[in-house]
Amino acid sequence: MKKVMTYTEAYEKLEELVAELEDGDIPLDRLAEKIKEANSYISLCEKKLRQIELEVKAIQDENGTKSRSKKKE
Repeated sequence: MKKVMTYTEAYEKLEELVAELEDGDIPLDRLAEKIKEANSYISLCEKKLRQIELEVKAIQDENGTKSRSKKKE
């Protein structure tokens, strides 16, 4: 079974790839492969951030509803 990568893991991998790119440590023939890999980490991070944003909004909405209900009582 394949483990789902966390936001932190993907972000760390992305940082490593960016450092490699900046240092010029990646052979030219592997550059496209590394950029594709970086894009997959970026997509994963964006997806995780959107998911967290929705969860936080749902919690805020739930708490806002409860707060308004308590004020009416």
